[in-house]
Amino acid sequence: MKQKAAALSYERGKANAPKVTAKGEGITAQNIIKIAKLHDIPIKKDEDLIELLSKVELDQEIPPEMYKAVAEVFSFIYKMSKK
Repeated sequence: MKQKAAALSYERGKANAPKVTAKGEGITAQNIIKIAKLHDIPIKKDEDLIELLSKVELDQEIPPEMYKAVAEVFSFIYKMSKK
């Protein structure tokens, strides 16, 4: 199974929900992860969530049914950035 990755962004006050800003598999996924590491962006592995995110178009907000799962990721990132 090829490695998959997605990147999310959220601008408080400018967007209703996080957007998928990058996604891909194989070499593209490796590059997304490499760039995240270079910029000290926390990475969370969640195979179920990546399958859902891979179906969202680039630069589109995530659909409401993904809010809970993505909120858990942002909570994880917030806790990681506090350390």
